[in-house]
Amino acid sequence: MRKFIVSIVALASILTAQAERIESPSGNVSVDFELSPSGEPVYSMKYNDKEIIKPSKLGYELKGNSNLREGFKLIKTSTSSFDETWEPVWGEVKEIRNNYNELLAELEQTSTGRKMNIRFRVYDDGMGLRYEFPQQKNLVYFTVKEEHTQFAMTGDHIAWWIPGDYDTQEYDYTESRLSEISKYHDSAVSSNASQTLFSPTGVQTALQMKTDDGIYINIHEAALVDYSCMHLNLDEKNLVFESWLTPDAEGYKGRLQTPCHSPWRTVLVSDDARKILASHLILNLNEPCKIEDTSWIKPVKYMGVWWEMITGKGSWSYTNELPSVKLDACDYSSLKPNGTHSANNDNVKRYIDFASEHGFDQLLIEGWNIGWEDWFGNQKDYVFDFVTPYPDFDIKELNEYAHSKGIRLMMHHETSSSSRNYERHLEEAYRLMNKYGYNSVKSGYVGNMLPYGEHHYGQWMNNHYLYCITEAAKHKIMVNAHEAVRPTGLCRTYPNLIGNESARGTEYQAFGGSKTFHTTVLPFTRLQGGPMDYTPGIFEMNISKINPNNNSHANVTIANQLSLYCTMYSPLQMAADLPENYERFMDAFQFIKDVPVDWDNSIYLEAEPGKYVTVARKEKGTNNWFVGSTTGNAPHKSFISLDFLDKDKKYIATIYSDTKDTDYKLNPQAYKIVKGLVDYKTKLKINTVEAGGYAISIFEVNDKSEMKGLKRLSSSPIK
Repeated sequence: MRKFIVSIVALASILTAQAERIESPSGNVSVDFELSPSGEPVYSMKYNDKEIIKPSKLGYELKGNSNLREGFKLIKTSTSSFDETWEPVWGEVKEIRNNYNELLAELEQTSTGRKMNIRFRVYDDGMGLRYEFPQQKNLVYFTVKEEHTQFAMTGDHIAWWIPGDYDTQEYDYTESRLSEISKYHDSAVSSNASQTLFSPTGVQTALQMKTDDGIYINIHEAALVDYSCMHLNLDEKNLVFESWLTPDAEGYKGRLQTPCHSPWRTVLVSDDARKILASHLILNLNEPCKIEDTSWIKPVKYMGVWWEMITGKGSWSYTNELPSVKLDACDYSSLKPNGTHSANNDNVKRYIDFASEHGFDQLLIEGWNIGWEDWFGNQKDYVFDFVTPYPDFDIKELNEYAHSKGIRLMMHHETSSSSRNYERHLEEAYRLMNKYGYNSVKSGYVGNMLPYGEHHYGQWMNNHYLYCITEAAKHKIMVNAHEAVRPTGLCRTYPNLIGNESARGTEYQAFGGSKTFHTTVLPFTRLQGGPMDYTPGIFEMNISKINPNNNSHANVTIANQLSLYCTMYSPLQMAADLPENYERFMDAFQFIKDVPVDWDNSIYLEAEPGKYVTVARKEKGTNNWFVGSTTGNAPHKSFISLDFLDKDKKYIATIYSDTKDTDYKLNPQAYKIVKGLVDYKTKLKINTVEAGGYAISIFEVNDKSEMKGLKRLSSSPIK
């Protein structure tokens, strides 16, 4: 890591309410801070001298009818500048620059003597602000009734949003004007809603917007630790968003002890959508890595005994009977197998053989452990112990078989959202993983929370998720948490947090489908805080061919599914479909085999939320590049230049694309493969269909004989 401080400037104590301004290093982003005549903290934000956030209030409402919203005086301000370059353990790029200017405003409430500081960090692509509460005699323990952080919009922007919900993010996105959020709210709430919606104008972050004059604005949060997740509630009349924290079982939003601070509230801004996707502001606002030895943390490409259960072809449970005694004392030898249990020895070995043959790293197996029949029977308090396999899953034999084939098994811990039960068994479960050579776990939090009344995104559960990650690190285990709180960049601090779901993933293609623009919105929203285990790679879109009782249709094309290995960034990438479906399209499957999961560089070539995302990524440690382009709710004519290639090198490109006859509903498995020579002068025009896309592998030529018989790819459209 290279790190250096550019400058530090301390200002004298200031007792007046005059406005203070802090600008980004280039001066294109500025933030103004002042106190109103009544002592209310107020900030505003500009981009290239254009107002982005109008004057917006800051503060807290506390339990007991007290507040930290007004009556403040400004005790002192100080500014500083910071510039560092750091290397992530894994990521989209080899190095990340963290360069900002900072303003710290130290406040005191005149009537109570309570102190509250507000810190702003301003980057060339946005800003972050947070509240800080120093140790003080007048404020020690306090309970938050609500945080009142406002984001006053300058107009009725277009927004891509999902409803505010304390327990799920698994929604399709809605595109609308801000003033139309309440109008479309009911239709946006699908059957997967958790019934904890808080407002007809409430939305979740990251929230992506676009102004009528082409400015892209994104609101989110960073470094969510020991605090409740932030949603946004909109005053539609005045177009002002205000923070709305996830409550606990008593309805309060946080229980804090000084010294402490809030997460960062972030605003990204640019006139180029590609720069929103390329931003590292969220990561930079998190603390540096706290794991001293990271050599065991490795990106993973995996398959899974999973999709057949998601589609309903197989089952997680070994039996349909309910045990007559508690889980820990249950004898499964007396229970009748249901004949559909997918995690059985023979089936797992079949997957191991296929994954090994085609160069995968790991194999996820869900439904391996006892308790699923209890859960489905609503015996939730006594479900999983995370160490006891079903009778038809020989954990020792299967791990030895996998290791002999160069494959690791990936552990699965479905907690059924019983966090206390999981914590009770966690140490024993991690020890079992160490014993059999597992180094990664997919954890799940499906269902209502235990303790009762808590929510998936409240302070209690956010502390639980982080506890599991830090405990896993002690055992050198990587964590992929599903149904957990949406990421806020904590993977910088704890890089063993190698993946999250926390959004509507591929599984919904087997539950009725997702909107065709879904994967062109997720990079602007869900992926702002960290990578997503989206589980792409579906080649059979007619789900009834897998399970005759499931009439769902995956609203994608094969070329689209290939593109997601680049556009949906993750160091944890799954080939989610069944081996037999890949065997029918082995020439297309080659891209999944070739594409890496760790990168030295990433360049966003085209981007527009809801319409298309095209990105080129350079494989770590090589000169090979991979390009992915996902298309939204209309066909796209993609024009890209390969000028990112080295000027003195030749390359062989293989393009996997939609054809002129491809249709995501009627002909989704139609694709075309074109192979030829390219260099840094090459320009490509590629047509894609709705919910389609393309993927390109670009390998450096190391031997001229590799070029034999290949022609230079022209700039004519590839249809």
